[in-house]
Amino acid sequence: MEKNLKTIRNWEESQRPREKFLLRGAQALSTEELIAIILGSGTREKNAVELARSLLASCDNDLSRMALLSYDDLKKFDGIGVGKAVSLMTIFELSRRYQSQSARPLPQIYSSVSAYQTMAPLLKDLSHEECWVMYLNRGNRLISKEKLSSGGISATDVDIKIILKRAMRKLARSIILVHNHPGGSRKPGKEDIVQTQRLVSAARLCDISIMDHIIIAGGGYYSFADEGGL
Repeated sequence: MEKNLKTIRNWEESQRPREKFLLRGAQALSTEELIAIILGSGTREKNAVELARSLLASCDNDLSRMALLSYDDLKKFDGIGVGKAVSLMTIFELSRRYQSQSARPLPQIYSSVSAYQTMAPLLKDLSHEECWVMYLNRGNRLISKEKLSSGGISATDVDIKIILKRAMRKLARSIILVHNHPGGSRKPGKEDIVQTQRLVSAARLCDISIMDHIIIAGGGYYSFADEGGL
């Protein structure tokens, strides 16, 4: 029996939307192929890509118009039931929320105090030690903050290669290293000093500056920058 080439599972594997996504990345897919992945399946007359194409065409290929379609609007399309309608509306709602958040100005870290105020709620009451990294852009605005490691009472390991790799991927221009001392002493230990010096030296080779290394403990903090340790 001759294969029905309209059915996506009969396509060449590299041309199926999901497989193509995994092989070549999202950027390689057309808008209708991305929508087809969300739909998951089509009808007897149309596969998922063709159904996505019809849906787009009804909105003049304008995603902003498609995002305004109501549940009842979507249900009018043959092949779109409750599950597919809800999935599409969920994607567009997430997109709206993302755009709303990304439009907010990034917080600016202008001193050791502002860095401490940002990180203290995460670290000050922990009974174990954690190490976090703050990634900043050229204007000292916080791109992201990430936990690097978590350990027991003893010091956590600082993986310099991971820190710098993430910094370059985020296009960060400076870094603030932050960790806590559960015992309450703000004074840096010998290992803290050595790790800071190693990070400063390695970051310099990548044209990334270490803005500070802050130790949170005992209701306050120690700043390497403020104390001339950088």
